[in-house]
Amino acid sequence: MEHEDASSSPNLAGRLADRLDRSIVLVGMMGVGKTTVGRKLAAMLDWPFLDADDEIERAAQMSIPEIFASYGEAYFRSGERRVIARLVGEGGGQSEGHTDQRARRVLATGGGAFVDPDTRALILDRAIAVWLDSDVDTLVARVGRKGNRPLLRTGDPREIITRLKAERESAYAQAPIHVTSGNQPHQATVLAILKAIDAWL
Repeated sequence: MEHEDASSSPNLAGRLADRLDRSIVLVGMMGVGKTTVGRKLAAMLDWPFLDADDEIERAAQMSIPEIFASYGEAYFRSGERRVIARLVGEGGGQSEGHTDQRARRVLATGGGAFVDPDTRALILDRAIAVWLDSDVDTLVARVGRKGNRPLLRTGDPREIITRLKAERESAYAQAPIHVTSGNQPHQATVLAILKAIDAWL
């Protein structure tokens, strides 16, 4: 069955790419795999992939930990909102009955992006939001591999992730598509996203 699913995913991706008129935006907690899954999803759809955090760093010419340290989280969220607005604004949708197929893309966002009401509203209006979800144990294991998480520098990572997950889930739940990313291969998560979007359309 797994072989059949894997072999059918390019066909499903091709059908979806023809039907979609806007970008796909991945939202969810840090460590859930938005960037890795997003790259694979974009490759399957033959769309460009962008990581919002990379674009923020490029625009600011500073790393995200440096932005947090120098200016604080509120400043970062404001810049994040402007960058995402630009990316999803360029990322498809319809204008006067016309769809620019070349502008569609897969965008991975930072863990707090979709929690911001204005950022969430523009993503929901201009793109297809997919909430990638995972349990706390998986998130803790994954974020431990990276040292670039400013919000985890102030205490115990497990406690912080558990608290943030509880605080943010009501915002994430507003995404129309919800896919769990556990310990399965990322390709299985990509296939689950494709099937969920197909069912939602």
